Amino acid sequence: MSLKRDLKLLLKPYYIINLLMSLGYLMAKKMPGVCNILFPSSKPVCELDSRETEILFFLAVVVMIRSRKTGSVTMLNYLTSSFVYTKIANLILWFYSDIRMGLVYGVLFVLIGLLVPEPTYSGPDKVTYFRTANGLDDEINNDKRVVWIVAFYTAWNPSCVNFAPVFAQLSADYDLDNLKFGKIDVGRYPEAAVKYHVNDSSLSKQLPTIILFKDGKEAVRRPMVDSKGKLVKFFFTEVCICYLFKSTSK
Repeated sequence: MSLKRDLKLLLKPYYIINLLMSLGYLMAKKMPGVCNILFPSSKPVCELDSRETEILFFLAVVVMIRSRKTGSVTMLNYLTSSFVYTKIANLILWFYSDIRMGLVYGVLFVLIGLLVPEPTYSGPDKVTYFRTANGLDDEINNDKRVVWIVAFYTAWNPSCVNFAPVFAQLSADYDLDNLKFGKIDVGRYPEAAVKYHVNDSSLSKQLPTIILFKDGKEAVRRPMVDSKGKLVKFFFTEVCICYLFKSTSK
């Protein structure tokens, strides 16, 4: 289902335009007819030279590293996190080939960034937002028959931003009378981070953190800390989260 949703979102202008911008130089360089017009002095004709190949190889390495660091777990996450780097690489390549084409591409880069924003999640969600740690405590202890899955996040963390639509969709699909979903922004309410031992620093690897509360108490959390005090990496995908909490409920 998530793949179908991703494919539908790919038809939105943001993704179509940015994909064209990201692949623009390579397409122009390799397409017969177009390359002869835009790169008349290029040798060999319609082929990348060694410097262009080096730039593209370096780009691939940067995209892979940055995508892992930002917690990209879906196709759209990878695309979105790579767009900035691919467009910067294209800008360098256009300037390297022809300063005039570089200027044109640079103007398009800025205009598209201003006029075509990334689409946000607009589907249903049944998430309760908590404003204080005490408010969260009161809710999970109000009716201990209810299991709560709570996400601790910050608005500025890329991994949290990537996880937001996944969590919203989970809440819409699995919300029940005895299973509820909640979120608390530990950037705005740091006392919650302290109380539930979530590191909210800019270098934190605990953002986001999800905790399942059962009978009013913490039953499981991810990412978890192993016996050596190290965080165990967790992929915040719909499949991984469903598997985790289904296995916990047995």
